[in-house]
Amino acid sequence: MTVTEETAPASHYERIGGASSVKAAVELFYERVLADPELAGYFADVDMAGQRRHLALMLTVVLGGPNEYTGRDLASAHQPLNIPVAHYVKVGEHLTATLVQLGVPGDIITDVQAVLAQVQDQVVASGDPAGA
Repeated sequence: MTVTEETAPASHYERIGGASSVKAAVELFYERVLADPELAGYFADVDMAGQRRHLALMLTVVLGGPNEYTGRDLASAHQPLNIPVAHYVKVGEHLTATLVQLGVPGDIITDVQAVLAQVQDQVVASGDPAGA
């Protein structure tokens, strides 16, 4: 049997409902993060409309949707912020809680968490191995 467009398994992106679902996740995620006193400061001087757009594009790619992301790579965007491991973990927890709240299937959440683990070294401050 040949795999065609019709028989190919749906991507995570398609399974959760595409662009509108990613947008809803990004909105809810940033509501949570901006309400977190430990994390809100990172976004004090950030264009949040642009930030939301970037995250939606990146999340779309992570979920197997179309790759239209043209922003900076993770390391150049995050290394200057000196993000400690503890804050990275907290952001991941907010993202996981957001996906759970929106009813995203567990296997998709597990895959997103795996990507978070893979890119952690690009985001956290390089001099923070202990997560201090």
